[in-house]
Amino acid sequence: MAYVVQALRGGRRAAPAPSSLALALLQPALARIVGTIARKHPALFERLGAHRAARFVIDPVDLPFGLYLEPNPHKPLLRAFSRRETPAHDARIAGRFARLMRMIDSDQDGDAMFFSRDLQVSGDTEAVVSLRNALDNLDTPLSEAAASVYGPPGRAALAVARRVLQRRP
Repeated sequence: MAYVVQALRGGRRAAPAPSSLALALLQPALARIVGTIARKHPALFERLGAHRAARFVIDPVDLPFGLYLEPNPHKPLLRAFSRRETPAHDARIAGRFARLMRMIDSDQDGDAMFFSRDLQVSGDTEAVVSLRNALDNLDTPLSEAAASVYGPPGRAALAVARRVLQRRP
């Protein structure tokens, strides 16, 4: 957790790979988030069209782990993975955590981030564009929907993270 806080604050040192236990502890929280979002926001998955079967790697390069997403509306999957074992994927979206959060919240234009090289996209770019468009069409920013899964503590944690991230370039 200290490495996540350091990344939020702008730390530059490389974080060690998370332990299997640390990753295992994240999985139930991530499963709860993606399951709840799938139930409460089914249109998000509908907007993906054929790309609902795509496998995405979301790579916050300044955190010690990545995220793997399968947006299947019937069995959505979101899990953390060690960088030593990047799963097979169709598309990869990489950038600093603060930038990814701003894009997810639609606070920053993904196209501008891509052209300024703040965001790297590889693989099926059409799937990435479809995912970004689906996120842009949500009534509530995705980070707020995810934080709301955990009620007041989740919203408080998001508020703290946003305050810290606002100081980041």
